[in-house]
Amino acid sequence: MRNLLIGFILLLTTFLQAQEPVKWSTSVEKISETEYNLIINAEIIEHWHLYAQNQPLGEEAAIIPTEFTFQNVGKDIELVGGIEEGEPVTEFDKIFEMELAYFANSATFKQRIRLINPETPSVIGLVQYQACDDERCIFRDADLGFSLDGNKVSFNKEVDGQSINLIENLELPIKNKDLLNYEQGDSSGQEKDLTSLFILGFLGGLIALLTPCVFPMIPLTVSFFTKQSGNKRKGISNAVLYGVFIIGIYMALSIPFHFLDSIAPEILNNISTNVWLNVIFFVIFIFFAFSFFGFYELTLPSSWGNKMDSASGSGGIVGIFFMALTLAIVSFSCTGPILGSLLAGSLSNDGGATQLTVGMTGFGVALALPFALFALFPNMLKSLPKSGGWMNTTKVILGFLELALAFKFLSNADMVEHWGILKREVFIGIWIVIFVAMALYVFGLIRFPHDGPKKKLSFYRAIFGIAIVCFIIYLVPGLQKSKESNLKMLSGFPPPVFYSIYPQESNCPLGLTCFKDFEEGLAYAQEHNKPILLDFTGWACVNCRKIEENVWSEPEIFSLLNENYVLISLYVDDRKNLSEDEQFNFKTENGRVKEIKTIGDKWATFQTINFRTASQPYYILMSPSFELLNPPQQYTDAVTYYEWLKSGLENYKEIK
Repeated sequence: MRNLLIGFILLLTTFLQAQEPVKWSTSVEKISETEYNLIINAEIIEHWHLYAQNQPLGEEAAIIPTEFTFQNVGKDIELVGGIEEGEPVTEFDKIFEMELAYFANSATFKQRIRLINPETPSVIGLVQYQACDDERCIFRDADLGFSLDGNKVSFNKEVDGQSINLIENLELPIKNKDLLNYEQGDSSGQEKDLTSLFILGFLGGLIALLTPCVFPMIPLTVSFFTKQSGNKRKGISNAVLYGVFIIGIYMALSIPFHFLDSIAPEILNNISTNVWLNVIFFVIFIFFAFSFFGFYELTLPSSWGNKMDSASGSGGIVGIFFMALTLAIVSFSCTGPILGSLLAGSLSNDGGATQLTVGMTGFGVALALPFALFALFPNMLKSLPKSGGWMNTTKVILGFLELALAFKFLSNADMVEHWGILKREVFIGIWIVIFVAMALYVFGLIRFPHDGPKKKLSFYRAIFGIAIVCFIIYLVPGLQKSKESNLKMLSGFPPPVFYSIYPQESNCPLGLTCFKDFEEGLAYAQEHNKPILLDFTGWACVNCRKIEENVWSEPEIFSLLNENYVLISLYVDDRKNLSEDEQFNFKTENGRVKEIKTIGDKWATFQTINFRTASQPYYILMSPSFELLNPPQQYTDAVTYYEWLKSGLENYKEIK
């Protein structure tokens, strides 16, 4: 579960940063017709420190002191003296191990200015600062606006005399914008997706039950409740409460992600497509795979389990809760990788926080179900299979699956950065090797450290081994350049067909003609008088690949796309840098400036500004004159998608 912890720490750090430990506000005090005091207030949340401008004994080299700069100094305004600040606290800092001056709770700064240009309506400034608590530090800058005429401050194109190539907006003159608020009548696709995720989480919980970390605890725990609770009715209620607490604990793991989801619509997608986070997931999944193989044991600190076990002895509801928490901790080495897979998969989908909660709930329900079920029907305990070597076999097979999933994360990083080291055929070849090794293990031809004495191949093990061989045979055509290489059953896992070692006629899905720049696609649509299919997609978007390979590949849909629409595919997770002359800063509605450096930055912002969403896949049908042809479409089935394309084409003909 270390991958879950690392991902959680990264996300928690992002959350703390998004919480903004220091909030800035400004006001103006008029001294005379030409002189003003610019007043800057900082509100600092509890346990955080903002470092003062001047540090004792020149020790500011260890930290970043708070620093202010102002625009158009010497042109429109003149600074009168330096910035005055309140009295800071000076004491020994535990992090930097030296005397430092800082502010807690609040701070006030003043800068007197004299107007050189009496018509100056406002002053723009920038504060750069460092803030720390007892465990971490953040580095920030914030825009400051001071209105001298009572009107709203207008942030313009220069700070300290340097042009920042500010783009005021990326907004299109879209007509019929009300269609963006239209709710599709058929939401079954999204509900089906959540149901599928619950089922997958539930199956993951069932698999976790079959591991050596959990399975032996079932009869022991149920016996404890039925024998130690005084009477049967109380024993059943305690066992059910125990199961409820297990579900609640796993659901609670998803709560921080809902805060992240609400802070910024792009944040989960940015995290899921972060190159280094995907590489970290790759390394950690391999680390867990070899733990499942039995080369080493991975556990949380024993003190955690001991403390929870001790707390569980307090009795009553509190004791039952800590018993459930103890189970979560001691079963960590088996449940962790499964939960890590659930976390990583949910992050890469739209509505990641909701999907994670649904998946975690399914996992918790499966894990809790036996404890309540066997408490209700204790005689069923006799039908449980005995613990044995089969549990280790389950762990080893999970290890092979973890190994296969690890390469999905490396593939995400490879496609987002265009490294070209893990093309589709290479990826499928690696999977074939992994599953061949799994088949050899199931048939008893290779063994691992914790395997028991070699036994005769059982009927069920032989059937499972044959199923693996059939899957390997299914994968083999994926190594070829042919229609059979599509592997629809695995859509979204391998790289797309056009990301191939073989020369391709087009770098677009299914060999379609597409544009990956909006302006180029728009010019083509205007020249040929065709409607536009605007496709917001991503290299690491699983559902995008499913639509391309399972829906667009249908003959009727492919024909419509190929002959009647101009396809513009915008990859919101493309980390390739824009050329220097194409990079710019974008000013949001609240005046903040966002740096647009990569292709993905540009199209993700473009989508958010125009369509108020950050989900992928997301499809828009529009005319070359920016008139929406019908409501947007997201992940759906082929029949719905075909009707949507057809109605868009009919509406376009009416407009013409």
